[in-house]
Amino acid sequence: MNSLAQWCFRRRRVVLGAWILALIGLAVAALGLGTAFKTAVALPDSESSTAYALLAEAGAGAETESGTIVWRTEGDAIDSPAVQEQVARMLADVTAQPGVEAVVSPYSDQGAAQVNADERTAFATVALADDADPEAIRSIAETLEAGSFAVGLGGQAFTELPSPSGGTEAVGILAALVILLLVFRSGWAASLPILTGVMGVGTSLLLVMIGSHALDVDATSLTMGALIGLGVGIDYALFIVNRHRKALMAGSTVPDAVALAVNTSGRAVIFAGITVIVALLGMFVVGLGVLTGMAQAAAVTVLFTVAAAITLLPALLGMIGMRILSRKQRAQLASTGLASPGKPTASGRWALLLDRAPRRMVGASLVVLVALAAPALGMRVGNADASSDPAGSPGRAYYDLMTPAFGAGVDATLVLVAEVPDAAAAQAFTELAEALPDVEGVASAQAAPVQPGQRIAIASVVPTTSAQTRETQDLVHTLRDGVVPDAARGTDLQVHVGGETATNIDIAAALMSKLPLYLGLVAVLGFLLLVVAFRSLLVPLVGALSNLATLAVGLGAITTIFQHGWGSELLGVGSGAPVMYIVPVIVVGVVFGLSMDYQVFLVSRMHEEWSQTRDNDRAVRVGVTETGQVIAVAASIMLFVFASFGFSGERIVSAIGIGLALAVLVDAFVVRLTLVPALMKLIGARNWSYPRWAERITPHLSLEGPSEPVAGVPLVVPEPVAVGATSTGPFASTTLWDGEQPRQTSEEP
Repeated sequence: MNSLAQWCFRRRRVVLGAWILALIGLAVAALGLGTAFKTAVALPDSESSTAYALLAEAGAGAETESGTIVWRTEGDAIDSPAVQEQVARMLADVTAQPGVEAVVSPYSDQGAAQVNADERTAFATVALADDADPEAIRSIAETLEAGSFAVGLGGQAFTELPSPSGGTEAVGILAALVILLLVFRSGWAASLPILTGVMGVGTSLLLVMIGSHALDVDATSLTMGALIGLGVGIDYALFIVNRHRKALMAGSTVPDAVALAVNTSGRAVIFAGITVIVALLGMFVVGLGVLTGMAQAAAVTVLFTVAAAITLLPALLGMIGMRILSRKQRAQLASTGLASPGKPTASGRWALLLDRAPRRMVGASLVVLVALAAPALGMRVGNADASSDPAGSPGRAYYDLMTPAFGAGVDATLVLVAEVPDAAAAQAFTELAEALPDVEGVASAQAAPVQPGQRIAIASVVPTTSAQTRETQDLVHTLRDGVVPDAARGTDLQVHVGGETATNIDIAAALMSKLPLYLGLVAVLGFLLLVVAFRSLLVPLVGALSNLATLAVGLGAITTIFQHGWGSELLGVGSGAPVMYIVPVIVVGVVFGLSMDYQVFLVSRMHEEWSQTRDNDRAVRVGVTETGQVIAVAASIMLFVFASFGFSGERIVSAIGIGLALAVLVDAFVVRLTLVPALMKLIGARNWSYPRWAERITPHLSLEGPSEPVAGVPLVVPEPVAVGATSTGPFASTTLWDGEQPRQTSEEP
């Protein structure tokens, strides 16, 4: 690392030019090639996927999507000649659009059930091929609104897909800049972490756009990459800049300070980045294509932000020189050659408070964590439907038109696909179709008669409730576990309950069944990584368990806000609804990586002090004193960056952003700076115990770099004051000396 830092410093213009050329080259390539984002359609093995396979075998709906155009008249009867004439013209224009395969008018014999005269409402169904343009059809349908009509479009074909964040991240970046200015009092010191993070994110996202031609990557992967990359990228650069500034204030030259920062904090950045990447790639165990694509994109972004932090940032630090310090700090160095030790900082006073009352701190932390994590026990995963869309949105307008006239479950239709190998099975299916309307929760059901020789039969079931409700989920289980088996008993009839609603239920069940495996995987992974880093068993155990607590807090926050709706409307995403099934997995992966980051930066400083003094209490105090401020600043930056995505207006992105923001906030202030040091204080020197047999087989990994003395100022660390002792202030302080020169200990790793 030292050689890399020196090389980047000496050839700083070459490094900066290489990054700029890479950015420009990738931008040109991305503009030339365009993007080929696509949503992975592979489904986990389930009853609904079997139903889709049978439908494709029968040639029904394999390459088409269905949508609905609904209208309500304000004055005229819904079936009046004038209304029918206007609607007929509109539907004729829709039918003429490329990719429109079929349109069923409510004024035809086939669509007779699509009219509710009492509510003056009717709808048409539209079947679209892949090459159809839903927006062009939407524009045609909305021409009816020029008259006395209210029009809405919905269903799978007209569902508006999530869009990129729309620039909300700029608010988070601006907030990060303000925080850094307040802390560093230097424009360059505040700007460099942001410039480095943005450069890493920008180049990586351009590469993702190009890679979309080769891999199945969803368009929302760009938003996920930006969300995660900006958060970690700014933080990683912040840790290195902070270490560099402290070295300069201790009297180091610019080249030496750059080398020291990269050789210490840079090591921790690489380790932290690897943990985030591994956690993201661990999503492969879930086995869902859309998640895999997002994880790959986010992992590439984190990789580039780490690369920027250890190559581009040293080059920029070399160019800026002493201007990374404030004017006051530069003036002090010019006059004295060293920064004054100063008084104990807020983090130092907090460290002393932890030292005095560790049991109370542990108890208070656990109460907070349990209270915030408890709602996660009631989390229900699924897919939000139009009933929870924000008031005034196209989806909500469609729902408000359809529901009064045709029921809440009209767009939650279940498709029963049956294999009927013989006459007995066909008769059993006919009897099943006749009995379906009497099943609790079924609004209506219909099925075409089974013809002689027909091997696949289809029935549709409309629930009384919308797709996102627990009642509809219960209906699916009732059909699968009771109604269908009873109807098929004694025959070879095989019936599979499918459709979009059942598919979402199956995907949610598949993901949640693998979430414990994923949680266990990241917990074990975190434990092993910390064992290698710190050669201890208890410290990694505390870290792994506290990581799980942070994960539970993130999931609890999402459940409270987005499922129970406590504030979701303020975020512009509508009312409460089930948590989208990909959200818990993404939050678990990202929060694990970020928790590991703070654990590494905190404990590595403790480990460095323990290695030099063999005093556990002092190691804990030094760790909190030295890293407390930078962890608090880093968490505050992540809070604003992640929270800015919460106002994107897109439910999934908002849930992930808010969940990560609150999890990081609690992790930094409650877990890392309170619970972990308090526990380590109580455990004592046993924190650092390590079996001899494990020592022999564990690879050596240094996160602190070589412990060479560096000329500088003594570290002021608050020390407990014994009864009867005198002190010139509210806190006594001690200075660590290494021979005749003060030993530099005022930097976090």
